[in-house]
Amino acid sequence: MSVNLDLKFTEAYNKLSELEEVLAPDIMLKLYAFYKQAVIGDTFSYDGEVDIRDAFKFNAWTQLNGMTQVDAKKQYIKLVKNILKNQLK
Repeated sequence: MSVNLDLKFTEAYNKLSELEEVLAPDIMLKLYAFYKQAVIGDTFSYDGEVDIRDAFKFNAWTQLNGMTQVDAKKQYIKLVKNILKNQLK
């Protein structure tokens, strides 16, 4: 795995964490799913709690089943760049 990609991924995560604007739920789900896939991969775990928010998050993550962790990092970085670019407008 590329050290450069890992640095960009961490940088994107940190920049997004500093964002004060509340993002739309669909964007938040995408970010969550890409992050989980990038960090954990296809090792899904769900504690079975009946919480609708957690169910949506888990569903978003499982939809990325088969995506490599490298591709998930790239997609996460791309999405964060788009979010930040739209902040400047």
